[in-house]
Amino acid sequence: MTDSASRVALVTGASRGIGYAAALALAKAGVEIIATARTIGGLEELDDDISALGGKATLVPMDLADRPAMAKLAGAIHERWGKLDIMVANAGVLGVLTPVSHMDEETWDEVMDINLSAIWRMIRVFDPLLRLSPAGRAILMTSSAADGGSYPYWSAYAASKAGLEALGKCWAAEVSSTQLKVNILNPGGVATRMFASAYPGADLASMPQPEDISPAFVTLAAEDCPYHGEVLRASQLTGS
Repeated sequence: MTDSASRVALVTGASRGIGYAAALALAKAGVEIIATARTIGGLEELDDDISALGGKATLVPMDLADRPAMAKLAGAIHERWGKLDIMVANAGVLGVLTPVSHMDEETWDEVMDINLSAIWRMIRVFDPLLRLSPAGRAILMTSSAADGGSYPYWSAYAASKAGLEALGKCWAAEVSSTQLKVNILNPGGVATRMFASAYPGADLASMPQPEDISPAFVTLAAEDCPYHGEVLRASQLTGS
């Protein structure tokens, strides 16, 4: 990643798991990090790790469901940096694994809001800032569950990720004549708290760890990234 010292990245869900690993990998590459999450303790640990690397991080405790906070953050980024180079939309929720007909409305609304509508809100407020970068990059996190048919009982989560893929592809097509590149990343099975919740009893120690797929974020965030408008598996980018 060239001239990365002058680049700044927003990473959501950065307090643990994939978001934490992505933020740390980008910081190692010299990118300044704006880290958001609901859990301040995890953000503080990330800040310590980034500081140990000699990097810089700005911590923003925030719930993606807080609509005014999103717009306020965009304004603060514009005032301080004048642009946004990288947006990693990682935060998400699983909801409840249950038959479609048993899904309660509150759970459905939460999953769709955090996993899909919040991403749309991010695009609305951060697209102008990403366009101000000479090499804006957006990474939206999907899942194999977007296939739907192979994931019975995952209806809300699967629908939200399928919708996110459609949203991301539309956005990518709309900005294809600009310097902004938008890609959708499927991490595959990774040892995270969400995976453990979906598959109780899984042997997480034998699975890929978040840090194993973190190089994929560096590749997609790079100024010379060759991808645009694609749905990519992390294994394609890491060779693992």
